[in-house]
Amino acid sequence: MSAREDITHPGIVENVTESTVFVKILAMSACSSCHAKGMCNLAEMEEKVVEVRKESGREFRGGDKVTVTMRRSQGSKAVMLGYVVPFLVMMGMLVLVLVLTGNEGLAGLSAILVLVPYYWLLYVYRNKLKRSFSFRIE
Repeated sequence: MSAREDITHPGIVENVTESTVFVKILAMSACSSCHAKGMCNLAEMEEKVVEVRKESGREFRGGDKVTVTMRRSQGSKAVMLGYVVPFLVMMGMLVLVLVLTGNEGLAGLSAILVLVPYYWLLYVYRNKLKRSFSFRIE
C-alpha cells in the first residue's frame, strides 16, 4: 500500500500475549511538532497503548521497536464516530428542543445530556468497533 493510504506511528512493544501485541506509541497533536511549542501551553503529547493482532510466524518481545500502521480511512471513521456524529446529534437535539419548548436552558441541557447515551452505545459496541479498527505492525 502507498504511504498516502496509511497512517504510521513508531512504537515500542510493551507486552506480548499469544494473540495480541501491545505497542506503546507517542500520539502528538500538530502543536507538539511546532518549533514554538515551548512558548505556549497548547502542545499535546500523549503515550497510548494500541492492541495489534499478532500475525502468525512473527515474533515480538517487549522493548522491540516497531512501526504501527492503520488505513487512513479508518482514521477518518474514528474522527466521524468520536467528533462529527456527536456534534451533529448535539446540534440536532439543541434545535429540536429549542423549537419545541422555546426554553434555551432546557435545550442546552438536553444537547449535552444526549451525548450520554451516544457514548454509552459506543462503549457497549466497543468490541465490534475494535474489530473494524485494525492496526498492523510493519
